[in-house]
Amino acid sequence: MNLPIEAGNMILWLQAVLGFVGLFVMVERMVFFQHAHSKVADLLLGITNHVRKKAYAEALHEASSARGPEARVIHSVLMRHHLDRSNLREIAQEAGQLEVPRIERYMRVLLGVAMLAPLLGMFGSVLGLLEVFNKVGSADSAVAQAALASGMFKSLASTAVGLALAIPSYLVYLYLYGKAQRMLHRLERAGIEAVNIVCDSREHDRIVSFRDEVENQALAPATAKIENKDS
Repeated sequence: MNLPIEAGNMILWLQAVLGFVGLFVMVERMVFFQHAHSKVADLLLGITNHVRKKAYAEALHEASSARGPEARVIHSVLMRHHLDRSNLREIAQEAGQLEVPRIERYMRVLLGVAMLAPLLGMFGSVLGLLEVFNKVGSADSAVAQAALASGMFKSLASTAVGLALAIPSYLVYLYLYGKAQRMLHRLERAGIEAVNIVCDSREHDRIVSFRDEVENQALAPATAKIENKDS
């Protein structure tokens, strides 16, 4: 049994498995980001209208009906809308952290494919050269030339396959990594906006009630005069 040939064939099979795994991760992540995309601005606008009316049940229903991790973060904040601002911020951060594993799932697998594929290609090239030297040393000139050509072709083919897998895998990894980072930023912003919406509605209520109190105090003397005249 020729160990370099058997090992070289095994490396080609390993590269084929890596290519299949990389393709699966690419498709899965593309589908995930496509379904996770949502119109956060429209959702926040609807949530704002409900919160101003104190319709938290409707706000929770709208947040739970929306898709995407941003909607889940907003829903977590609305579930505990009675807490103060600092606690709501912590809840938004915790909800965002729970979404990180879903967003970054399989990303390291794709990076591993991009790193391992060329290394396996280089290993296959070394095995191909070993096969060449083994055949060339024990053959005449004509057979040696044929063995050299065959071994060099296998070596270059292994390296080419490794690079053909590594380059698109790394490029797609960079693209998906950028999408993941942008989604994480949107998560953080959605949490901050949800906290501000809830807390600002409370401050608005305090301002309105204080204004009503001042107006009542201003109208009190006039009301008292009218009552005195009637009496």
